[in-house]
Amino acid sequence: MSHGYAEGIARGYRNSLLSSSVFASLAQCETLDDLRMQLSATDYGNFLADVPGQLTTSIMAERATNKMVAEFEYLRGNASGDLAKFLDYLTYAYMIDNLILLITGTLHERDTHELLERCHPLGYFESMPALCVAGTVEELYNAAIVETPLAPYFRNCLSAADLDDLNIEIIRNTLYKAYLEDFYQFCEGLGGQTAESMTTLLSFEADRRVLNITLNSFGTSLSKEERARLFPSVGRLYPAGNNILARADDVEQVKGVCDMVPEYRSFLDGPGAGGEANAEGLEDRMFKEETRLNRIETICQFQFGIFYSWLKLKEHEIRSITWIAECIAQGVRDRIGDFVQI
Repeated sequence: MSHGYAEGIARGYRNSLLSSSVFASLAQCETLDDLRMQLSATDYGNFLADVPGQLTTSIMAERATNKMVAEFEYLRGNASGDLAKFLDYLTYAYMIDNLILLITGTLHERDTHELLERCHPLGYFESMPALCVAGTVEELYNAAIVETPLAPYFRNCLSAADLDDLNIEIIRNTLYKAYLEDFYQFCEGLGGQTAESMTTLLSFEADRRVLNITLNSFGTSLSKEERARLFPSVGRLYPAGNNILARADDVEQVKGVCDMVPEYRSFLDGPGAGGEANAEGLEDRMFKEETRLNRIETICQFQFGIFYSWLKLKEHEIRSITWIAECIAQGVRDRIGDFVQI
């Protein structure tokens, strides 16, 4: 695929994102059938035309996700060179989640073939069905380090002894740390606008994970040394902020680190900063910042970051449509507007 052709596709994908006026119209719908009719006039088209029986929120979310996957796979199927490798990297995060799902199922002696149906299609890899024949966690580990694209991340940081139920989130974060560092290095090597855009986006993702790991480790058996080993060695908080967070004992110390980056200063402000549930908690604020960064990248031309941002924003768009549909189905219209605008 030529760079100009890829850029043309990128512009088309960017323009497929729903506008705020369309979301305003969706929020006025009274029934799921009204919502289907409104969406049929957008890029989603007739994706719900052949739904058998009654339309449900889960069917709408599944069909929208399948459409997104088909668009991504069309792009990946026509890509070559650096762009093909870049798009492969985008799928690795989904592979990590799918593999963790299979590991968890194996630990709990669940039917892993059934779990395959719950795996995200973007994280599917050719040898995934073969992993389902693993009878033990050790067998699954041995298959994972040989048969999956994630093999280098296992070889460098995990052993079969690590795969137990208590360590499942540690495994996920360890794999994600290795993935982020690898993807960051690859994007740096591409140079130009892609390197500038993607290091910004991946730095934010690394910082978000560092903050979440720190806050979620308070009051647990995770030692400070183990916590530090889960931090990616990239991001705006690295290295000074990460060093402080590795030793942090309370939320106030985390807030002090957030103050080091102007865009992060509001993350722990106001009610709920101590960890209590609130309408605008830490995750919501980080999500808004991620959305802002990705909106910026979708208007930057001649670089690969637009595909990363489109995928992130498309996922968010589907979550927002699903939220509206669920509010309609449950009759809670007073909350129908509680989503982050793209």
